[in-house]
Amino acid sequence: MDKRIESRPTDGLSYNSTEAKYWDRAGLDKEVERVFDICHGCRLCFNLCPSFPALFDAVDRNDGDVRALTAAEKQRVVDLCYGCKLCEIKCPYTPHDGHEFQLDFPRLMLRAKSVNAKENGVPLRERVLGHPDQIGKAGALTPSLANMMCRQKFQRVVMEKMLGIHRDKLLPDFAAETFEKWLERNPLPAPPAEPTAKVALFPTCFVNYYNPAPGKAAVEVFAKNGCAVKCPKQNCCGMPALDSGDVEFARKEARANVDSMLPLVREGYKIAAINPTCSLMMRQEYPNLLAGDDVKEFAAAIVDSHELLNHLRRAGKFNTEFQSTPGTVAYHVPCHLKAQDIGLRSRDLMRQIPGVEVVTVDACTAHDGTWAMKKEFFALSMKWGEKAFSGMREASARVMATDCPLAAVQIEQATGVHPMHPIEVLARAYKRGGFPDAVPPPEAPKGE
Repeated sequence: MDKRIESRPTDGLSYNSTEAKYWDRAGLDKEVERVFDICHGCRLCFNLCPSFPALFDAVDRNDGDVRALTAAEKQRVVDLCYGCKLCEIKCPYTPHDGHEFQLDFPRLMLRAKSVNAKENGVPLRERVLGHPDQIGKAGALTPSLANMMCRQKFQRVVMEKMLGIHRDKLLPDFAAETFEKWLERNPLPAPPAEPTAKVALFPTCFVNYYNPAPGKAAVEVFAKNGCAVKCPKQNCCGMPALDSGDVEFARKEARANVDSMLPLVREGYKIAAINPTCSLMMRQEYPNLLAGDDVKEFAAAIVDSHELLNHLRRAGKFNTEFQSTPGTVAYHVPCHLKAQDIGLRSRDLMRQIPGVEVVTVDACTAHDGTWAMKKEFFALSMKWGEKAFSGMREASARVMATDCPLAAVQIEQATGVHPMHPIEVLARAYKRGGFPDAVPPPEAPKGE
């Protein structure tokens, strides 16, 4: 056997697509070999996603020698990584921890997908799923017809055969009215003379085309808390394209968002994302897609919506004039929220509602972008999401909630109940009768 594989980074290390060596196949292969060897020896992440059991089994079959893996065995590990980032959170060897190994498994898998796409092209399914704004605009033209077609069994079989989207995968309905159209009919409230914060809302393409309710709730909640609210021109954050390896289109999406919203950042606005995947993408991945100090400036202004509201709470400026309570809330924690290392702020804010009990369910639903939609991964996604589904069921809560719109779809697939976004829970709690079958809340504590 050749000498052992060194654990320190090779000269092929790169997690930044703006670097030329990021695209070098030989450099990528050296890093894959190194990282796979470290992970096989560690095995800390054995139960986080299907990538790791596939990796460990393949190396074990080859007498512990990572160098003996076939191209197909390596590719299987790459394909099974759905970018939840839980391994990066758990791993002790990451750049985030300042460790000399500089190991970032999900970014390495993303690099492998990107290099594959550059060498072989982006497949049709990935091109379609990587352009959610185009899908949304098409569905918004005739939402009732689009929804009917997406529920029709024959059409789903055709969709599976043509695009590889599993026939049994629950797909979100297109909204009868997009969030953009709703804003045209309902102008944003005038900013207060002395706003508690300046908020540029990033509702996400999902909220715009499929579920405007969290967007409407965010406008209400920020206004209720004395914020100046704007909703600037924007497009998809680019994560669906990046996840499929289409770096160039993801870069184009990122550039458009930076150019559109950076002027507001320079006026003191924070970009408040409703979807944790969007805040993760803009905050952590934009600087790896685009070079320049302006991108870093933009990324530094990204916040999760509840993160911003929690800042107001800590400053004594959060409105606690709640008029109703949801009672028990089963709250699912999104992986991409944990990956931002900001704490469980939506849970903390819901706990400010008198009479509430929040049962936290900390497990991945395994939807993760478009991965669960694919015919070869749908059944596996339901298997790996079962811990989350069981936790939500066993909470026996009157309300289910999650910040992630795709986790909500996956939870609905498994339980039959569509969770609300936590900001919807707050918006309803500000209204008398917001939860019609709930008992009146006790008097809110003063000065909270």
